Amino acid sequence: MKKTLFFVILPFVLLALPAQAQKFGYVDTEFIFSKMPEYQKALGEIDKFTDKWSKDIQDKYVDIEKLQRTYQAEEILLTDDMKRDRQRTISDKEREAREYNNKVFGYEGLLFQKKKELMKSPMELVNRAIEKVSLQKKLDFMFDKASDFVMLYTNPRHDYTDYVMEELGLDAKAMAAKTPAIKASTNPK
Repeated sequence: MKKTLFFVILPFVLLALPAQAQKFGYVDTEFIFSKMPEYQKALGEIDKFTDKWSKDIQDKYVDIEKLQRTYQAEEILLTDDMKRDRQRTISDKEREAREYNNKVFGYEGLLFQKKKELMKSPMELVNRAIEKVSLQKKLDFMFDKASDFVMLYTNPRHDYTDYVMEELGLDAKAMAAKTPAIKASTNPK
């Protein structure tokens, strides 16, 4: 009887052993990035490229409009072959402009590649800092409050944003000013 009871209880005991409390925390990467000079510089560079490429595309469409106005003004004077040539030229220019627009702003286009390139360094810095803080604080999970993962409620004592900002050498006091009443009442552990 004792032997049977032992074998019945043993699986439950073995299952209960690894069920330890898991530590978790979260950070607000959106806030961290807003305080990082590297990130702000990268955003400025992206804006410069976006403006330049937008102007290039806009210039292409302005040229197309000029060609169309010229064609419409001279249409009655042109032969059928000349009309077809002008229409073909206009169509080719429109196609080129669309292709360039897709090449720059389309799926995984030049803008996407440039963003990926310029954001790589700030993202790596934040990721390394998050990993270091997670290891130091012995966390099993670290969530991002700014991500698409919906956090309906967050207890401020699990907020490790200050530690990550400190690891990055950023002003953690700015974070305290963000939520002064909550930070004063609870400190992260």
